[in-house]
Amino acid sequence: MNAIDPQASPEAVRAQLLANLEALKPTLRARTEAAEAARRLPAATIADLHRAGLWKALQPARWGGLEVHPNTFFDLVIELGATCPSTAWVYGVVAVHAWQLALFDPRAQEEVWGDDPTALISSSYAPTGKVEKVDGGYRVSGRWSFSSGCEHCDWAFLGGFVPSSGGPPDMRTFLIPKSDYRIEDTWKTFALKGTGSHDVVVDDAFVPEHRTHRMSDGFKCDNPGNASNPAPLYRLPFGQIFVRSVSTGALGMARGALDFYREVTAVKVGASDGNRAVESPDAQLAVARAASTLDQLVLVLHRNMDEMMAYAERGERPPLDQRVAWRWHSSEAVAKAVEVVDGLFELCGGRALFTDSPMHRFFVDVHAARAHYANRPETSGRNYGRVQLGLPTQDYFL
Repeated sequence: MNAIDPQASPEAVRAQLLANLEALKPTLRARTEAAEAARRLPAATIADLHRAGLWKALQPARWGGLEVHPNTFFDLVIELGATCPSTAWVYGVVAVHAWQLALFDPRAQEEVWGDDPTALISSSYAPTGKVEKVDGGYRVSGRWSFSSGCEHCDWAFLGGFVPSSGGPPDMRTFLIPKSDYRIEDTWKTFALKGTGSHDVVVDDAFVPEHRTHRMSDGFKCDNPGNASNPAPLYRLPFGQIFVRSVSTGALGMARGALDFYREVTAVKVGASDGNRAVESPDAQLAVARAASTLDQLVLVLHRNMDEMMAYAERGERPPLDQRVAWRWHSSEAVAKAVEVVDGLFELCGGRALFTDSPMHRFFVDVHAARAHYANRPETSGRNYGRVQLGLPTQDYFL
């Protein structure tokens, strides 16, 4: 792997990131079973992603980051998803936190990256804890679940509602150091087993005001960190980046399932008739449909992110109806990825049932990704339909 020059052109940075990841793929693939058995990614994988420069993708330049175009970041997630779904999931939801930290007050950025610009942050955004307003900040307590990759992180983003006397709820992200929380081993699952998505428990921690980020600021694309990190990348809507961080990995899992199906079909011979599987019209049509579906999904999501970046580069806030469409496309992509994997799984026959089959892994892991609340196409689809029919949106997490 080669070091990446932050001063190089965006095209050169993208090419080197993808080349570094390509070199890592055999190693990551070989570690998959060990990661699932340990219920966490190996520390060596986290270190390899550091050496490859991947954790720096969305980090601000002032902290040694690469500030890549979001399409480059999400393409890295897809490549990882086709290689090791658990690694893709952890990378997608942890690496994106460098982008959100860039939206925080510069004092918070200094606390996290001042002494160690490689520090990582896990998260659990559901507002399940208790928040009390106190002088200079907040007292926070509670339990947050599904904090993927938390054992490899030094900080956590935790969601909560600030008490309000009237008006809309003030939902915020609270940035909390590892010294103020404990991790409880709860991740005992049959899918995405290597993500180590344990519970984070906080007992009455003080969080100063500057270590909070308003979701409303993220919605308005006007954040405390924008002055110190002025790149258009950091003026994208928070909700749009968040949902893509948990949906994009599913496209990689579907791509991995397709790659595996092509490999096994190329050499498979029918036990009863001796016919080559590649000559089957059903196999040919299934591959054509799967490849075409994935191509269409990636093209639409790339287009959406290009449009989003164009608004940011012009200093404009994307209109609400456009955000609703982007939100729908993000969740719909996961549902389509599930359809791709399901169709290929059925054609694989009984061998796909064995737990050491990559197809088995892609099947259960893509369904696990589909279970995330942000990946429910029914909710975002109904909202998209409302707006198309001239009704007001019912979702402001956009």
